[in-house]
Amino acid sequence: MAERRAKLAEVDPVWKRIVVEAEAAVRDEPLLGGMVHYSVLHYPTLEQALAYRIALKLSNGEMSDQILREICDEAYAADQGLAQAARADIMATFERDPACHRFLQPLLFFKGFQAVQAYRVANWLWREGRKDMAYFFQMRCSEAFGIDIHPAARIGRGIMIDHAHSIVIGETAVVGDNVSMLHSVTLGGTGKEEEDRHPKIGDGVLIGAGAKVLGNIEVGHCSRIAAGSVVLQPVPPCKTVAGVPARIVGEAGCSQPSVSMDQLLSEQI
Repeated sequence: MAERRAKLAEVDPVWKRIVVEAEAAVRDEPLLGGMVHYSVLHYPTLEQALAYRIALKLSNGEMSDQILREICDEAYAADQGLAQAARADIMATFERDPACHRFLQPLLFFKGFQAVQAYRVANWLWREGRKDMAYFFQMRCSEAFGIDIHPAARIGRGIMIDHAHSIVIGETAVVGDNVSMLHSVTLGGTGKEEEDRHPKIGDGVLIGAGAKVLGNIEVGHCSRIAAGSVVLQPVPPCKTVAGVPARIVGEAGCSQPSVSMDQLLSEQI
């Protein structure tokens, strides 16, 4: 198994780094050896490790981890984009979260990353027409992580959700690539509409803690939404909005707000 894992890791630098970090973690803290072995070192690929981790977190008395793991294995085998997105999410978390010092951490410890990966499997189930099972994944994500992402929502790659408590993303929401958001963000509707009713978030957007973006509105690429804002109107690209209700208060301040993670408003605002 170790030899096979080493060969596969050579062609997957993200997984190779996770394996090296996992081996170091066991040396540094032997009491975590069992957890790290069964979560990482037992598997030759990131896909299999993700399947195990998601199944372990979402299983309960109604659905065993074995069944959930088989579903996840099926999803990763059918859609290679799921694991590619996971790799991008790991790198995004490592690059943007100052509390993340190893690629291993999101896989083992960060519920934001884990919930997004569970959502990705749920979204695959939804697209396959297995909607009841997708709803089960959504329910368990909400119960296990405190994060409620509808399986029909469309979410891009390179997503970083910091702290990740009380995140809500509605059914018709769209989130672009390389988006960062903090805890208590809501991408919701404004009433009882039944069709396209949720926000469309562009690439590279930074959404601050507690921000609410409501309705079928567009948030332009590389924009910033200040913490605690309530956004009810479209946001042009590369702008900063703040307030209740939110208004444009300036430029985004940099070319990649979601990467810089700079949430301070300029003195001119």
